[in-house]
Amino acid sequence: MGNNKFKILVVEDDRSVSRMLQTVLENNGYQVLTASKCQQGILMLSSHVPDLVVLDLGLPDLDGEEFIRIVRTDSMVPIIVLSARTDEMDKVTALDLGANDYVTKPFGIEELLARVRSALRINRMNLHAAAPGSIFSLGALVINYDKRQVRVDDHVVHLTQTEYNILSFLSHHLGKVMTYSSIINTIWGGMDDGSIKKLQVNMANIRKKLGCKPGETRYIVNELGVGYRMPDQDD
Repeated sequence: MGNNKFKILVVEDDRSVSRMLQTVLENNGYQVLTASKCQQGILMLSSHVPDLVVLDLGLPDLDGEEFIRIVRTDSMVPIIVLSARTDEMDKVTALDLGANDYVTKPFGIEELLARVRSALRINRMNLHAAAPGSIFSLGALVINYDKRQVRVDDHVVHLTQTEYNILSFLSHHLGKVMTYSSIINTIWGGMDDGSIKKLQVNMANIRKKLGCKPGETRYIVNELGVGYRMPDQDD
C-alpha cells in the first residue's frame, strides 16, 4: 500500500522547520498541507480532513494544547506533537488531552518518519478493528476479550483482575502513550499518594507473567516519567 493516499497537516510557525518537514514528508510519498497558526490549522483540518497532524505547541495565536483540545471534541485524527518543550508535565498534558505521540526537538528525521508510519498504521487498524469482544494479538500475545483470557505462545497467562484490566486498556490504545494518570483513573477511579507505585508494581508483575525480561519492550514500553504504551509489532 503506497503512502501517496495519506495526507499530513503540519502546524508549525517556524518557516524553516515547516519547509524541512514538508520536503522530508513529500520525499517519502505523503501529501503535505501546512499551517502556521492554530486557528488556520483547525480550519484546514475541517476542510481537508488529513490522515495525520504534526503539531508544534508554541504557536503565535493559540497554544498547540488548545488545538488538541478543540480537535478532540469531534475528531480522532492521529496527532504527533513536535515540540521544544521537554518538561514531563508538558508531555503528560498533551497526551492526556489526546495527542497520540510526543517528539521533542531537535529530532531525528528517521525517528519522526517511523512515528508517522506507526501512527498511520495503528489508526488504520483501529478503523477496521472488530467491535470489543474480538481477539487481540501482538506477536505471541493473544487477548480474548470475551473470556478475559490472556495467552502467550498458546499458554494461558494467569493475571489478577487488575493486571488484566491494565493490559486490556493498553491493548485498546495500541501504540499510544497512556499517561500514569489516565491509566490510574481508568483502573482505580482516581489518584492518591500511592497510585503510581501501585501501578508500577502491577506493571512489573504483568511483564514477568508475559515472560518479559527486565528492560525488554516486547509488549509494554515504559516512557519514563510519563506513562506506558503497548508498541505495535513494527515499532
